Amino acid sequence: MKVSDFDFALPEELIAQTAAPRGESRLLVLDRSSDALTHARFADLPRVLARGDLLVVNDTRVFPARLLSRRVPSGGAVECLLLARATDEDAGSATDAHGFTRMDSSDSSIDVPPSSAISHPSSDQVWDALVHPGQKLKEGALVRFEGEAGVLMAEVLARRFHGRRTIRLWAERGGVDALVDALGHVPLPPYIHRPDTDADRERYQTVFASARGSVAAPTAGLHFDDRILDALDRAGVERAAVTLHVGYGTFKPVRADAVEDHAVDPEPYAIDDAAAASINRALDDRRRIVAVGTTTTRALEDAAARGGGRVTAGRERAGVFIYPGFRFQVIGALVTNFHLPRSSLLMLVAAFAGRERILAAYAEAVRERYRFYSYGDAMLVI
Repeated sequence: MKVSDFDFALPEELIAQTAAPRGESRLLVLDRSSDALTHARFADLPRVLARGDLLVVNDTRVFPARLLSRRVPSGGAVECLLLARATDEDAGSATDAHGFTRMDSSDSSIDVPPSSAISHPSSDQVWDALVHPGQKLKEGALVRFEGEAGVLMAEVLARRFHGRRTIRLWAERGGVDALVDALGHVPLPPYIHRPDTDADRERYQTVFASARGSVAAPTAGLHFDDRILDALDRAGVERAAVTLHVGYGTFKPVRADAVEDHAVDPEPYAIDDAAAASINRALDDRRRIVAVGTTTTRALEDAAARGGGRVTAGRERAGVFIYPGFRFQVIGALVTNFHLPRSSLLMLVAAFAGRERILAAYAEAVRERYRFYSYGDAMLVI
């Protein structure tokens, strides 16, 4: 299967740079059974879904992972994007507050490179990070992030690839997470060509965000507000939440010529007992499960693949790559945004709806001047 088969032309002015108020985006409804396309508003969703449907959302919370500062002692500008707490694939394992695998330098089982002569508190953290300028940040380099909230220090422990580094973070006082939240910037996607603002701290979160850990928002969820959720409740649409922490790999381009030669980056997810029970009950009752976003879809279908068609509570890493030919076992409808050409996310949506059908819907969205990507309009595939 050729990656070029998932290309389409998109005028740059249709790439949304700001978000519409929650609930006010447009909604393109694609009916797979008839190929019919209906133009609606996102606030119409409770009238489009059916009583007994189970809506499954991703309750991950984006943290301000982009840190800007100066190198010590030269004063050169530095940009650091925190990608993930280092995992057992890197050098040992531990568990964070949400039960996901991470690495913490206080864990004696972890082989972390020693600091270069700096004394760190026990609350320091080891991260996989993307840094710029990477060529100047070698092992032992120090960076100081400073603001009214305090000082956060970083030391480069190891050089990796494509500007990636293993770094150690520590706070001169207080906790690392609190200082990252105070000093960090919202990691807006690279196709949003403006600096982040204070408004993005709220708008680049879903209303059900609770589990801190993503470097990108599950953007299909950005359209919901409390009014829409209340209307869904009144319409008899049930709701469950899973957690998948979105990594930088969501922006990873597909560089291979053949779709089958691409690999997606695994992302950690968790499904609790209540969510698993709701999902399995809907499957048993043959009720429709509506996934909100590609991240929710990956978590559900990865869990079903591991459970032989059943969704089991627990924590795993979703490494499933969904492209046309994939056999879906859980979802029966999909709420999603409009995705980049040639991207793995577009391939996932095409796997669910059919490549030609999706490309035709995208062409209609371009003609009708829908807004694309993270802060853009929405699509419902039923």
